Amino acid sequence: MPHSIFEDTPLLYSKHEEVYRRFKPAQKRVILAIVSVTGLLPFFVAGSFIPSIPQIAEDLDSSGAIVSLAVSLSILASSIGSLLGASYSTFYGRKPIYLVGTPLLFVGSIGVAASQSIPQLMIWRFIQALGCSPGLAVGAGTIGDIYKLEERGQAMGVFFAAVLLGPALAPLAGGFAVHYFSWRLMQIWLGSTGIVVFFVVLFFFPETYHPGKRGVDKADPSSLPSWRPVILNPLGPVWLLRSPNLLFVTLASFATLQTDFVLLVPLAYTIGVKYNITNAALIGACFLPCGLGNMIGAPLAGRLSDSIVIRYRKKRGGKWYPEDRLRATYFGALFLMPFSVAAIGLLTEYVPGKLGLSLNLICLFLNGLGVDFVLSPSSAYCVDLMHSRSADAMAANM
Repeated sequence: MPHSIFEDTPLLYSKHEEVYRRFKPAQKRVILAIVSVTGLLPFFVAGSFIPSIPQIAEDLDSSGAIVSLAVSLSILASSIGSLLGASYSTFYGRKPIYLVGTPLLFVGSIGVAASQSIPQLMIWRFIQALGCSPGLAVGAGTIGDIYKLEERGQAMGVFFAAVLLGPALAPLAGGFAVHYFSWRLMQIWLGSTGIVVFFVVLFFFPETYHPGKRGVDKADPSSLPSWRPVILNPLGPVWLLRSPNLLFVTLASFATLQTDFVLLVPLAYTIGVKYNITNAALIGACFLPCGLGNMIGAPLAGRLSDSIVIRYRKKRGGKWYPEDRLRATYFGALFLMPFSVAAIGLLTEYVPGKLGLSLNLICLFLNGLGVDFVLSPSSAYCVDLMHSRSADAMAANM
């Protein structure tokens, strides 16, 4: 199993520790808060759109099926944006990626709000998703930049607690906007958020990449173009999946996150139909237990994974194996997620009335808890394993 050379070499260990003392604890908390917001945005942009589909179809004289293609297009844009953002953050640093992405989010959101036809909607949704998509990968890379091994799991837990609020809160916000105002107002609000985040990053977010380690720092200045960015291969992060460790953790993370989407995306047609909930805002409120589970589960899982790393490292006399952190995933992966998914299916089919609805909401909470008990330690593991390319590893993991 791989382990870091500095674990056994005091001088190298001391230099390694020094890198994480560049920022005071209060500064780290501010940085963590900023990247948590940017990590939340991709899920919020995607999730708040779904309740708007019927109203958008009516406004643009189209069908729900056609408008739903904008969701697929935004997923494609998010994949491209994550890979590009991760690659360029390794070369230029974290801050420039945010300063380029958030204006794109603003422009795309205003374009979506002003759309008068389906082609316009598709184009602006692509730009909107492209702008916010680097938030998750670059945010996780930033956490790896500023938090040392024994603190990284807890910080990653806080990050994912915020990030996974997106799938829970976005439908509520989108449903509220659609029911009481307009889907266009929701898009204007998203664009305004992008501009606010831009200025927060500009004035309060320092470059976190380790000094002298960026690609631009190592490159020969004469080889760099003077009027444009360098051209990087956006598929570079994907090649990291040649590592069996990263590949299997990525597949496990994908399967884990899908349990959230399998339960939440069709909620209006499962729990909504079964229990006669027709108000879009109330349907959105049913997403909240999952979000609450995410909020509670991610920090707990992160703290647990840190304590496991510390305990096993001490047990081995200072040697550390990255896979120790994955022990924290057992409870979520083997019990909480399978139980909650199976229970929701059975309850929705066989238990009517308020009792069935209440038990379903409890199971959604347990699913949110279980998902973060897997995702938080798994993401910290990817950063541990590929620390110099942590954003790339997270982009591949997505």
